[in-house]
Amino acid sequence: MKTIFEKTNGNDGINITDKKLDTNFLPSELVRKGNIGLPQVSELDVMRHYKELSDLNFCIEKGFYPLGSCTMKYNPKVNELLASLEGFNIHPSVDDDLAQGSLELMHKLQEALLEVTGMDAITLQPSAGAHGEMTGMMIVKKYFDTIGEKRTKVIIPDSAHGTNPASAKMSGFEIVEIKSNEKGQVDIEALKSVLNSDVAAIMMTNPNTLGIFEEQVEEISKLMHENGSLLYYDGANFNAIMGYTNPKLMGFDVVHLNLHKTFATPHGGGGPGAGPVAVVEKLKDYLPSPVIEFDGEKYYRNYNIKHSIGSVKDFCGNFSVLVRAYAYILMMGKNLKKASENAVLNANYLKEKLKKYYDLPYDEPCMHEFVITGEKQKHENGVSTLNIAKALMDGNAHPPTVYFPLIVHEAIMIEPTESENKEVLDNFAELMIKIAKECSANPEKILSAPHSTPVRKIDEVTAARYPDLKYTD
Repeated sequence: MKTIFEKTNGNDGINITDKKLDTNFLPSELVRKGNIGLPQVSELDVMRHYKELSDLNFCIEKGFYPLGSCTMKYNPKVNELLASLEGFNIHPSVDDDLAQGSLELMHKLQEALLEVTGMDAITLQPSAGAHGEMTGMMIVKKYFDTIGEKRTKVIIPDSAHGTNPASAKMSGFEIVEIKSNEKGQVDIEALKSVLNSDVAAIMMTNPNTLGIFEEQVEEISKLMHENGSLLYYDGANFNAIMGYTNPKLMGFDVVHLNLHKTFATPHGGGGPGAGPVAVVEKLKDYLPSPVIEFDGEKYYRNYNIKHSIGSVKDFCGNFSVLVRAYAYILMMGKNLKKASENAVLNANYLKEKLKKYYDLPYDEPCMHEFVITGEKQKHENGVSTLNIAKALMDGNAHPPTVYFPLIVHEAIMIEPTESENKEVLDNFAELMIKIAKECSANPEKILSAPHSTPVRKIDEVTAARYPDLKYTD
């Protein structure tokens, strides 16, 4: 077989071509006929090339990452070591007798998650937050089908996470949206006006997407349960309440958790994630199978779930993510409460610093995140929220979530998490204040940002309409 690399400049590396390899099994039309034009480089050159590429990526280890609603907290590196331990590298189809250590870890993680949520039973299968949402809504649907009630609608506040309507719709429900009140919370009267025997559940995030705690959650729970309906808790913002309260105390029946947010497993890059779903006692027979149980002597996978919705993920979920989450919980212990405390403190600290320079649509005490807007900058100087986000990139800060939640125009959603110290928060606040002042003094500088990144400002509309996916030298 002819080598696909040509030695053109005296450099040499590892030649991965086996000239003795018999390629007759390949269809002739698929065999490359000529040189592919790759440069001849040394191993050191290759290493430097990929290191340079990796340096172009922004990550939590490189700078501040206040991505609202996504909880981009620091992931302890010791968790990576623990997840890679040789004893965990077993085939997921192995008999329970040979997987006692892995099953024990999952069972203890289940117990820990039940402790912090207050719930009665749990599945670790779902592989993402939205996957957990859909699993939860499938449980809700199966429950009402089993008890013989035809309930077709799910109520979703306009401050909910964007995946909630999709998860409910994909599970076979109609969506009923209700508006927020002047405090950015569920409007109780609007809720009452849509409650009837068709309503299966309400999907809520508490604190909601504005970072505001739903003060009337107990009244909402009472109204829903009196109507025979269930309450679903989107746990994406669970980072704000650990140790202070839990979904069970608020009256929820189903809850999903994002282990890749609250419990410090890697987040982003497409996964893998984990979105366990916990339920109250009356819904435990509807969980996906298998669930991990312990009979006093042996840990085992129980497939005999009476009304199970069936499996929603291969085997028992993304096991390596579960190892990382359990390690984080063991390290933190009762300090999980401290993590929430610091997350809330950091968010309120930044909010108070920035509200003099940006519009604050809801001037309420926030939880772990808050929403300001670039409305003033846009109307007075023609500088949009997107422009402000791009300008932040020049200050070694990842832009926050922008234009979400949809109920706030020109929204800038900031979540500092508990990982950052006061110096980092002050630097970010100073950067945001500097940008606000530049919007008035020199708007063109912000409109043309970013100036220091490898890729400058792009025409996003043209890029989306006419993507260029072919590499040319």
